[in-house]
Amino acid sequence: MVNFKREFHVNKLKDVDVWDVIIIGGGATGLGVALDAISRGQTALLLEQSDFAKATSGRSTKLIHGGVRYLAQGNIKLVYTALHEREILLRNAPHLIKRQSFIIPCFNVFSKLKYFIGLKLYDLLSGSFSFGKSKSLNAKQVKQLLPEINSKKLIGGIEYFDGQFDDSRLAINLAQTCAEKGGTVINYCKVTGLKKRNDKICGVSVLDIESNQQYYLKSKVVVNATGVFVDDILRMDKPGRKPLIKSSQGTHIVLPKSFLNSSSALMIPKTSDGRVLFAIPWHDHLLVGTTDTPIEDNTLEPKALKKEINFILETIKQYWILPPEEKNILSVFAGLRPLAAPQKDSGSTKEISRDHKLMISDSGLVTITGGKWTTYRKMAEKTIDAVIKVGNFKPVVCRTKNIKIHGYSNSESANHLSIYGSDEEKIQQLINDNFSFGKKLIERLPYTVAEVVWGVRNEMARTIEDVLARRIRILFLDARAAIEAAPEVADIIAGELNYNKDWKTTQLNEFTILAKRYLVGTD
Repeated sequence: MVNFKREFHVNKLKDVDVWDVIIIGGGATGLGVALDAISRGQTALLLEQSDFAKATSGRSTKLIHGGVRYLAQGNIKLVYTALHEREILLRNAPHLIKRQSFIIPCFNVFSKLKYFIGLKLYDLLSGSFSFGKSKSLNAKQVKQLLPEINSKKLIGGIEYFDGQFDDSRLAINLAQTCAEKGGTVINYCKVTGLKKRNDKICGVSVLDIESNQQYYLKSKVVVNATGVFVDDILRMDKPGRKPLIKSSQGTHIVLPKSFLNSSSALMIPKTSDGRVLFAIPWHDHLLVGTTDTPIEDNTLEPKALKKEINFILETIKQYWILPPEEKNILSVFAGLRPLAAPQKDSGSTKEISRDHKLMISDSGLVTITGGKWTTYRKMAEKTIDAVIKVGNFKPVVCRTKNIKIHGYSNSESANHLSIYGSDEEKIQQLINDNFSFGKKLIERLPYTVAEVVWGVRNEMARTIEDVLARRIRILFLDARAAIEAAPEVADIIAGELNYNKDWKTTQLNEFTILAKRYLVGTD
């Protein structure tokens, strides 16, 4: 097994005099850029100030899709690209990308006809990469697929198919794939400055947050893939520059699956403010979202707004026989989206382009931002094409279309461990070797001690939050359960990494404060 321990990767910093490319940011885009660079033969280093997928990339609506909404906006090119990238992801990570049925309920003939025609165009754009043909449903069929739906005035609906996944799990698997291909990826390593020679960037200054050690690293090219924080890096390059992006916050709530006890998802195509809302089965729970709220301040841990929670509850109330209430929410989380800053300040973000933006500064800094998980690979391809030009590297064609992502497996295991793909049997072996590792962290959830041990030993998890938010998703599924599990998780991590009692006390205090932000009504 390839070494994916943090200490091993930090020690590699001393082995390379000059990197071909240093990538700042360990979200979807940065990880994709790193893998593309490595696969084209470049020496690549990825640095993440927190944990992989800590920010936007771990807080998505968990969809790999073309974007029905973008189709309605007339962005045919974006939808076409995304649908084809969806198929590539399914081919390279079948353990993570799953085919998902979506139902759009219709309450008049005109809306049913409109959505049917639109989704037939969606099918057409999918071509041979279709996840399933959309079809018209009568009211009885909709009711059978979504038993909890309010059928008053319901005339039927449309069923279509898209992809669903676990975002932070894909991020971890991409980081592991980078390591397997010879790349270096490090979390909790913050870039504090850009180094220049003759006004051209030639490296970065870095702080290892764990050891408090400073590094000065040389690089032929530096890529800024920091999502909502791209302007922070751009200002290191050129102080006072105009913002490149404007952030939008999207909030999701998580409910017991009983509120939509179905394998199909509900898609509400037009909310009161003209947006789209999804209710999706996810990890044996129900994920509902999202909102689109302009935000001025960027943070790694955005807070869901009361008005956003109310908006979601009020919207879905129209569609459920017994709608959920605030007290039913198990967890709530918010994420920020980096959107290309508008030329005119209208105060709205819903019409700002979701497509990516790639730019090269006079200093040679390559910046990539925007986009979405579905198109991360294509964004990375274009970014490394730009890196080759800036670094004057020998041209090499992109190879990531055919790179299988770590965990690749076509098995159809019903076990919750199936999301680990080929690593499932290794985790099971941990349990076989040590019976105590099979103990559940929380009795009402399937997650075990073995998964915590695995995350620390093989997935670079360093904190309680790393484990409970991103290696296993308990914080996002049930915040109270995460708080309950935290002491045992702290003990396991401390044992694995030889941390002392003070570390455990500090970690538990920090995590409890954090987890309470995922509970409704705990301001």
